[in-house]
Amino acid sequence: MSGLERGFRRARVRAAAKINLDLRVLGKRPDGFHELRTIFQTVSLADIVDIAFAPGRRTDVVLEDDAGISDNLMARAARLALQAMRITGRVEMRLRKRIPMGAGLGGGSSDAAAVLLALPALAGGWLSLAELTAVAAQLGSDVPFFLLGGTAVGIGRGTELFPLPDARAWPAVLVAPGIHVDTPGAYAALSPCLTTESQQNKIVSFQTHVWDLGSGKLAGNDFETVVFERHGRLPALKKALTRAGASFAMMTGSGSALFGLFPTREGASRAWRRLAGGSGLLTEEKAYRVSLVGRARYRSMWRRALAGHAIPEIWPPRSRYLK
Repeated sequence: MSGLERGFRRARVRAAAKINLDLRVLGKRPDGFHELRTIFQTVSLADIVDIAFAPGRRTDVVLEDDAGISDNLMARAARLALQAMRITGRVEMRLRKRIPMGAGLGGGSSDAAAVLLALPALAGGWLSLAELTAVAAQLGSDVPFFLLGGTAVGIGRGTELFPLPDARAWPAVLVAPGIHVDTPGAYAALSPCLTTESQQNKIVSFQTHVWDLGSGKLAGNDFETVVFERHGRLPALKKALTRAGASFAMMTGSGSALFGLFPTREGASRAWRRLAGGSGLLTEEKAYRVSLVGRARYRSMWRRALAGHAIPEIWPPRSRYLK
């Protein structure tokens, strides 16, 4: 990865994972997507992204990806961002995966959003939050959330976002079973349950939960019913988190990762050792000790990563090289 060695403008950033503190599926929309109500929350587990930029007459994007993902969203994000800024040059990136893939933790979406936030600062351009969000929505429904971080309500496809006050920085244990969940199949299995009456009940329940979020109570994830029926290991893992001391445990996204929130860091550490230690209950699953990351901490993380390249008081990051 030559650009990282030749003095290109470069940065190393952390692309944080997310969990869903609540997820309701209301029904299918005319555009083929489903109408959602969800609460997104960033957590401390993160991929590491090295990114370098040098001006040039044409655009070249080079990506080293230790996960070997084809059609990586990061490369698409880089090209779309440069196109939107009307800038050309060479972009070199290296991705080190820490977030399990296909687990409902938003790793690929977060990686793409990391490029959208970092590249303008390095390239001497700037895109407003509205412009960045429009580009992000082209890449995936979860990508716009990672431009904001913290705790946020997502409606529609999940791309219409409204910030919430930061949730408590709960210590948590994430469990990634390595089970592939067929997301279109999960939506199809939910469809018979998506009646007008159920929609109204879900809207009222979701609204109540959003108002009560400060209490730390979790509501639910509509996908659990259908996904748990197909993958019997998942309800057992949820129960294991609760028995290990989690105040709340739930699946995130359409699965298959689960998380448990714990009252104290010590309690989360004890649970992690109990579940993932040498004689633990988790034999094939990966377990991670994490914490919920609020918006202020999320943006502080970005300001540190882009120090020297971006003006710290402005969000999204605005390049110091902007003429």
